[in-house]
Amino acid sequence: MGAAFVSRGEHEVWRGDLMAVSAATFLDPDGRPFEREVVRRLGAVAVVAVDQDGSAVFVRQFRPAVGVEVLEVVAGTRDVDGEPPETTARRELAEEAGLEADVMEELGSFWNSPGYTDERTTVFLATGLRPCAKAPAGVEERWMAVERHPFGDVLALVADGVLTDAKSIAGLALAERWLSRRAGPAG
Repeated sequence: MGAAFVSRGEHEVWRGDLMAVSAATFLDPDGRPFEREVVRRLGAVAVVAVDQDGSAVFVRQFRPAVGVEVLEVVAGTRDVDGEPPETTARRELAEEAGLEADVMEELGSFWNSPGYTDERTTVFLATGLRPCAKAPAGVEERWMAVERHPFGDVLALVADGVLTDAKSIAGLALAERWLSRRAGPAG
């Protein structure tokens, strides 16, 4: 285990609808104070949706922070107070991709970027997909496109720089492990 760092508190510098920025003070293991800017953000979900034919469902949407459209798995912020992560995942799947899932399995979770934010994303695998009404919730969602790519081609999409979104890459890695275990040993 690493050396002990001690939190000395923080004060909020800015607050928006989905996040807040704080100045946090810590003591290093030698007792010297230091300050860091910390983004406090609501948690999120990512949904790796896999069709019966083995295709993964993606959305391509404009991301203002990087100024381009990004290929991603379905995802969303846990912005409904008290809503369980699976409920958020099901809502986002319908809103963004116009799909419902018979089975929604939690695969794990990860810190998005612990160097500056406390946001944690929970990843789900959605199978038994069927169409439902699409219900875009924001400007970007109104214009997003749904794409399907064979699950076996996902690594090539990453290697070719087509799929660059970290939550999608992490979620697909978790799903691949889960799906290969479910398939059992080759025989």
